[in-house]
Amino acid sequence: MSLRKTLYRDPSKGKIAGVCAGIAEYFGMESWLVRILMVSGFFLLAAPFIFFAYIAAWFILEKKPGHLAHQSHQQVFGNKETVNKQAGKGWHNVPDDEVEKVVVKSKVWQAGELPSQALFDIKQRFDSNENRLRKVETYVTSSEYQLNREINQL
Repeated sequence: MSLRKTLYRDPSKGKIAGVCAGIAEYFGMESWLVRILMVSGFFLLAAPFIFFAYIAAWFILEKKPGHLAHQSHQQVFGNKETVNKQAGKGWHNVPDDEVEKVVVKSKVWQAGELPSQALFDIKQRFDSNENRLRKVETYVTSSEYQLNREINQL
């Protein structure tokens, strides 16, 4: 796993070309704040410089690769596609590179979830995992499991 960040533009989250969204992600800020800073700089400071810098960044920065864009939308305990493909096939660990960490913002301008929203999301995920665990326990303690186990041992 590489700890080095790369600056990309992110058209999927951007309004025009994704330059502000890419800068916001690179510096760990909210996109709306970077957009406000850009517009304020355009009107208050040097409009031609900001305009040409944005156009230059549009052409110079590469688009964010698809696999990196997909990783930013995955859930904390693995993505739903992986879980759904493996449902009913026993225990499966989700690889570390497919797990998204919860980023909780401590300041308004930082990127991440509000603490109350993060707590709510994590509680829902734990409830979902508890229900899955109950289903597994029900199956393992059932006579169907015992019968399948005895047939497999023949």
